[in-house]
Amino acid sequence: QVRLLESGGGQVQAGGSLRLSCAASGSSSTNVYMGWFRQAPGKEREGVAVINIPSDWPLYADPIKGRFTVSQDKGNNTVYLQMDSLKPEDTAMYYCVTTTDWIQWPLRPGEYKYWGQGTQVTVSS
Repeated sequence: QVRLLESGGGQVQAGGSLRLSCAASGSSSTNVYMGWFRQAPGKEREGVAVINIPSDWPLYADPIKGRFTVSQDKGNNTVYLQMDSLKPEDTAMYYCVTTTDWIQWPLRPGEYKYWGQGTQVTVSS
């Protein structure tokens, strides 16, 4: 059973930074994508940033391009999300995801089998 353990959420003022971490364990197959989704109150879950594990190629959603950076530590099955220039609209529960499948749409939530419990990010104005 795949397990995803997130850490690093918290509260920060607008313009500040946070770094999220997610460690994966329990997979008997190679993870193909790992990354982050988020869900704000009253809104649908949306993709934020994911990384293709074999190629180290990142994908970003438009609202966070230029502000967030996704990276990985392959040896420790860990993915990070460095969030800079945070805005109040970034406030959400952030979820780590992973899949062992070669999926077609990496920023769509329905593509992912495995989800973490989530970590809250709150950005105040």
